[in-house]
Amino acid sequence: MYGPVPSRRLGLSYGVDIVPFKVCTLDCVYCQLGRTVEKTIERKDFAPIEAILAELREALAEGAKADFVTIGGSGEPTLHSRLGELIDGIKGITDIPTALLTNGTLFERRDVRGDCARVDVLLPSLDAGDEQTFRRIDRPEPTISVENVISGLCALREEFAGQIWIEVFLVPSINTAPRQIAHIKEAIDRIRPDKVQLNTAVRPTADPNVVKLNAEKLQEIALRLGSGCEVVADFSIAPNGQVTRGGGADELGMHFGVAEKRQTVLSMLKRRPCSLDDISAGLSLSSSEAEKYVAQLQDRGLVQATRKGGRVFFKSVS
Repeated sequence: MYGPVPSRRLGLSYGVDIVPFKVCTLDCVYCQLGRTVEKTIERKDFAPIEAILAELREALAEGAKADFVTIGGSGEPTLHSRLGELIDGIKGITDIPTALLTNGTLFERRDVRGDCARVDVLLPSLDAGDEQTFRRIDRPEPTISVENVISGLCALREEFAGQIWIEVFLVPSINTAPRQIAHIKEAIDRIRPDKVQLNTAVRPTADPNVVKLNAEKLQEIALRLGSGCEVVADFSIAPNGQVTRGGGADELGMHFGVAEKRQTVLSMLKRRPCSLDDISAGLSLSSSEAEKYVAQLQDRGLVQATRKGGRVFFKSVS
């Protein structure tokens, strides 16, 4: 596990990573972690949940505050066969709400829906409403169809008492044509989520040719998808490279030593690629501190730099 780290969707979050790096049902062109290593629909006992719960107990004992304990990370978490036990274990040791980040591809399975029904907030993805677009943007395991995904999410909605926040990741020239947006809206109307959140590529992606959709177009599509739709893409970085600072993480890292702060930076970079300004703003570090910790992590071979849109991002080396 890692964190707590800041998230635009969930505030401050302890992250729980329960599947090996890039073991997934999809190989999305926009994934910030790179190409999928193993594409599968087979559920396995990947990581010992007892060790994960022990780590969480230790982190909670240190007193850092968080808005959520978020299950997600570097692979598709619903592939873990003991997911339900893990969620029950988390709820047994903390009152912090639980969230699950998922690509939503396995909800046609009753056992997966039963496991996931234990969390407070489910955040599945839905990037297409038609088969051709689905295969182009999400590159699924061959037996998965877009109708599997949509009907599974519909079944989940009928059985799940918590919140469902669907994320739609938009990539220009792939899933943003009027006809494609109309198909996505039809699917959303069937599923009836509590929120629809639009995102786009502001960080390095698995396919280097993927570019971001501009903010105006995102807002236009949000209006077409309905009143429950919001834009969550991070456009806070101004042309001069500075980040607009916000609340939520102001005290994070302020009371830790060098090793702890360095580990917090690494935890953030395990979740997504970040610029030095992202790290500075998200963790309330000075620019020089952020640069120092990143340099130390690079020296240890734990972090590498990459370029996207003329900006330098840092990401963890798996």
